[in-house]
Amino acid sequence: MSKPKSSVAEIRQRFEGEVERFSNLETGQSAAIDAPLTLELVARAASGTNPTGRDVLDIGCGAGNYTLKLLQHLPNFNVTLVDLSEAMLERAKQRVSAATSGRVSTALGDIRELTLGKERFDVVLAAAVFHHLRDEAEWRAVFTKVYEAIKPGGSLWICDLIEHSIPAVQTIMWQRYGEYLSRFKNDAYRDDVFAYIERENTPRSLAFQIDLLRVCGFRTIEVLHKNKCFAAFGAVK
Repeated sequence: MSKPKSSVAEIRQRFEGEVERFSNLETGQSAAIDAPLTLELVARAASGTNPTGRDVLDIGCGAGNYTLKLLQHLPNFNVTLVDLSEAMLERAKQRVSAATSGRVSTALGDIRELTLGKERFDVVLAAAVFHHLRDEAEWRAVFTKVYEAIKPGGSLWICDLIEHSIPAVQTIMWQRYGEYLSRFKNDAYRDDVFAYIERENTPRSLAFQIDLLRVCGFRTIEVLHKNKCFAAFGAVK
């Protein structure tokens, strides 16, 4: 029998101690493969898709890296930052406020419980956050909530850990991800990352998420990048 996953409070506690690491645009997501590349791809895709947009929502914003990268292309956005960690949220607000002439607001809490409203945002960013969703009902509820919060023509951009539907492929990709982590630091780092993924995360396949985006109503879906167990992709309402 598999062990129970970490609670929201336990996940929040781990991230409270990671603020400094996540405050670096180049190394903030060091456990994610191709993080600097996906930062740039998402920023360019979002700004190109919604060049006249005014309002961005960053779900699980961490220290604000994805919004900061987007603001390099669209510096006048109004920004809403959402995160479980108060320390992350404070750092993100500080950094983002210095990078935009627009309004910056914050919401502390779990995306599963927060009210986002209807047709408020031109761009929604969700980096390394949806893998914390548990059963299919949660995934559907959150994707639906996000869809409803996006203005017609607006877009959602996701960068996240994914699983693979074919067990043999999952084994191959997981082995290759382990090799990446060991090369990046060492085997102990690999084991630590694998341990907190096992405790905290319940990723779904790229195919599952694309299908769910269509079910929720997104009209156009685009895959920006995939490497091993990570993918960056987006959808337009």
